[in-house]
Amino acid sequence: MNPVENLEYNTERPQLIIPEYGRHFQKMVDHAVSIEDREERNRVAKAIISVMGNLQPHLRDVPDFQHKLWDQLFIMSDFKLDVDSPFPITSKEVLQQRPEPLEYPQNHPKYRFYGNNIKRMIDVAVKWEKGDMRDGLEYAIANHMKKCYLNWNKDTVDDKIIFKHLYELSDGQIDLSGENLTESGQFLKNRVAKTQRSSSKKSQRNSNSRGKKRY
Repeated sequence: MNPVENLEYNTERPQLIIPEYGRHFQKMVDHAVSIEDREERNRVAKAIISVMGNLQPHLRDVPDFQHKLWDQLFIMSDFKLDVDSPFPITSKEVLQQRPEPLEYPQNHPKYRFYGNNIKRMIDVAVKWEKGDMRDGLEYAIANHMKKCYLNWNKDTVDDKIIFKHLYELSDGQIDLSGENLTESGQFLKNRVAKTQRSSSKKSQRNSNSRGKKRY
């Protein structure tokens, strides 16, 4: 007999239900399903669960993880395995149910370059009592708005524009007209310095890697 004729190809084998466990695990589950004696079937099922847990020993004794293993065992058996599970058996219909669609936030800010967090900060600031702490928060928000504006728009910006936007976003509750924000040049200088540091670190890593031996 030609041994080549007896070779078993993956294309001829049944499709794996959970490929992560491999072909041998699937054969073990199929064997457990075929066992007629219920007591023996329960013993084999527990042995399979033990081997599955050995693949991730740090999670083997976690109750939720044990429940997950039993669910996977029933899934691999196509829910044909009749054994005494220590956990409620999840039905095939429940697993095949489609999840409810997620509701995504539909925020359309007027000035997108500031981001949604700026609006949240403004909403918090207007709820504070007027005083030094609120004044400091309002000034910090305005400075951050100026920084965002410079990152996404141009190399300079008039503080009056920032104050106008802040007044609009706060529904007229924050008016910083007459204040002086941090100079645009300072934000740009910090941005350039940060870029240079990143480039220097990248060059140093490349230089160090060139000196290493590769085997």
